[in-house]
Amino acid sequence: MALRLTRTRTVALVAAVLVCAAVAVWAWRDPMAPLRNGMALQGWWAGLEERRIVIDDHRWAYDERETQDPAAPTVVMVHGFTGSKENWYPLAARLSDRYRLVIPDLPGWGESQRIAGADYGFKAQAARLAEFLRAIRHDGSPIVLLGHSMGGGIAAITAAEHPELVARVALIDAAGVRFNDNAFGIAVLAGENPFAVHDVESLQRYLDTVFHDRAAQPAIPWPASKAVIDWRIAQAPFEQQVLDRIGRSEERFLPGELAASIRQPALLLWCKQDRVIDASAMALYAAKMPQAIQVSLDGCGHMSIMEKPDEVAAAVAQLIQQGTPR
Repeated sequence: MALRLTRTRTVALVAAVLVCAAVAVWAWRDPMAPLRNGMALQGWWAGLEERRIVIDDHRWAYDERETQDPAAPTVVMVHGFTGSKENWYPLAARLSDRYRLVIPDLPGWGESQRIAGADYGFKAQAARLAEFLRAIRHDGSPIVLLGHSMGGGIAAITAAEHPELVARVALIDAAGVRFNDNAFGIAVLAGENPFAVHDVESLQRYLDTVFHDRAAQPAIPWPASKAVIDWRIAQAPFEQQVLDRIGRSEERFLPGELAASIRQPALLLWCKQDRVIDASAMALYAAKMPQAIQVSLDGCGHMSIMEKPDEVAAAVAQLIQQGTPR
């Protein structure tokens, strides 16, 4: 019996070593694979399925969770600068299955198509988003548009210019107004990219800028961290191009200017410790949108949708169920 147990343990140990070796080889060949698979698992947990659609000259990648009621609200979530659809997964997992969810990668970002020389500023992206909403809309299903950061500015323009498409809108830590000076805003106006990543230290600085709570930051162990750094270095020219449009051009405050035309029920949500879009921005938007529900969260930074998903989900539910137009 002892000999049999020893052999069983030996076989189990060898199997474990082989599995670990296989995982190590897999991670060495594709260092981003563990991160991608981890995010895919989050999407699966939220009930999301991958979709692709071509609209005009761009191929869009998006995730969708259908619901049994064809007239249920469609909640569309638009990510921010350097972001992707995966940023919304924690919130998606907490939103009721009574809502249909649609979470795109904006053109130029994530898995969606990028075209060299194309304009990916506020105005151009809002026009593309309007066409996307037309393409994915179900008859009889109102669209609730959520925009975070840069996506908030895009959502504001879309809601203002296309009220026939957007029934309700939420601007979450949204760009597009002249908030109180902070280090991030000053750097952008000086022509810099405060989100630039080129080594381990700058990667951590980037995470510390967007997250208030380090416990909420995604774990990026080596060798995935090196892959992320290399990828962000490759993205630097595109990021600079987009910042030139949304942070330094004549359209940088266009979302705030057009916000006065938003008549739909609205939500404004900020974190008090936001080091990117200072919390003073909420009052600037509120002055243009007096019908908006205002929610201020404590203990989170720019990534409220990842740091405080329960609170954000509750605010979105309030918008859908109780928002009243002026």
